[in-house]
Amino acid sequence: MADVVENAKTSLLKWLKTQARVLRSFHWQNGYGGFSVSPAEVDAVAAYIEGQEEHHRVLSFQEEYRRFLEEYGLEYDERYVWD
Repeated sequence: MADVVENAKTSLLKWLKTQARVLRSFHWQNGYGGFSVSPAEVDAVAAYIEGQEEHHRVLSFQEEYRRFLEEYGLEYDERYVWD
C-alpha cells in the first residue's frame, strides 16, 4: 500500500504542478489512510467521490474522517492524524 500511495502522490504532484501556476506550491500531507470496500460498494464509493466537493460543504473532511474511524472502531490519536 505504501508503494502505491507514494507512486500516486509523486505522479500526481508532477502533473498538478504543470496545470496552473497556483498549484506549484501544492503539497501532500505526510500521512494517508487506506481502506478497502467490497465490490458491491464500488458504485456507491464512486458516486461519493463525484459528489465530494458538495458533500464537504456540509461536513468537513476532518469531521467525516473522525466519524468513519469511530464507526468502524479504529483507534487513533488526534496528534498523528493531521499535519
